[in-house]
Amino acid sequence: MAKKVRRKLEEEEEAAFEFPVFDELGFVTKEFELTAGLVFATLFAVLLGILGWVMTAQGINGFVPFGLGLVVLILSPYAIRRVRDRSTLFTKGDWAGLLALEFFGWLALWFVLVNVSPML
Repeated sequence: MAKKVRRKLEEEEEAAFEFPVFDELGFVTKEFELTAGLVFATLFAVLLGILGWVMTAQGINGFVPFGLGLVVLILSPYAIRRVRDRSTLFTKGDWAGLLALEFFGWLALWFVLVNVSPML
């Protein structure tokens, strides 16, 4: 009798699960928006890296370009939301990834340009 009850429970559990319908249009739309957000984050990182290099080459204290970069980094999600209407599809993890890419890309480009620059 215990075997019959166990079989019934296993059959009920297997029958209860159904895979959800895959939304192809929603998936493609979100991936397209993530790609556009990635392009904007990369542009912000390049602009901040070049701006930081120019400010450092002019003899401005390194804390000023760093502070300016952090302010732009904080404001960049608002700029992306303003330009791309469908950026509301982004999750918190998507925003964190874009901000991390922008931050580390900006610092890497700034440091490489400062170290390679013959002006300093």
